[in-house]
Amino acid sequence: MTQPRVLLAHGFLSSFELNWRDTGFVDLLGDTGRTVIPFDFPGHGTADKPHDPEAYADLPSHIEAALPPDEVVDAVGFSMGAVQLLHLATRRPERFRRLVLSGIGENVFRSHDASRVADAIESGEEPDDDGTAKFFVQSSKIPGNDPLALAACMRRMHAALTEDDLARVKLPVLVVLGDKDFAGPADRLMSALPDARLVTLRNTEHFATPRSFGFIDAALDFLAAEA
Repeated sequence: MTQPRVLLAHGFLSSFELNWRDTGFVDLLGDTGRTVIPFDFPGHGTADKPHDPEAYADLPSHIEAALPPDEVVDAVGFSMGAVQLLHLATRRPERFRRLVLSGIGENVFRSHDASRVADAIESGEEPDDDGTAKFFVQSSKIPGNDPLALAACMRRMHAALTEDDLARVKLPVLVVLGDKDFAGPADRLMSALPDARLVTLRNTEHFATPRSFGFIDAALDFLAAEA
């Protein structure tokens, strides 16, 4: 039986190449016979990098546009990618067979004001009192990144989900979350998803998740299931 193709959705400030190829995940999927669908969100990687925040108002639609027509796929997401996959799955659950969602938890229920971080990315000034914002500013300056595009994305990517939304995602879902990840805990998310299981990575913070052997092993095992 031929297994479905796999779409990989990266995190904020990252790309398909950085999040998935450089970590070896693409090659490992290939070793198992899986075909990968490469994808970059607007503002990232090889995608267009508009500076208007409205261009980022519906990131799930960009994932949907990358899906092969009339084909059910598996999908793996990290952080922003995982949240946007979950948004799309609430709208179009029939497009997915299985989902692996990493680096998300309680944060999917929050629609927070990201203007302070976006302002810092735009200005290039690193705040001394916010380690995460400081990391985002530093990462936005990596060659190939466009800080103005990333700031615009940051301003519009934080729509919240509800328990009623998640009740529509009846397909099998694997949630992978580090025990030191600021996106957690995952209790509310696990209670809301009809068919989900949780893998907790010990001594793992948010940005270490994509390179964690625990994440990689759990994701590959979950995707290998035929049902």
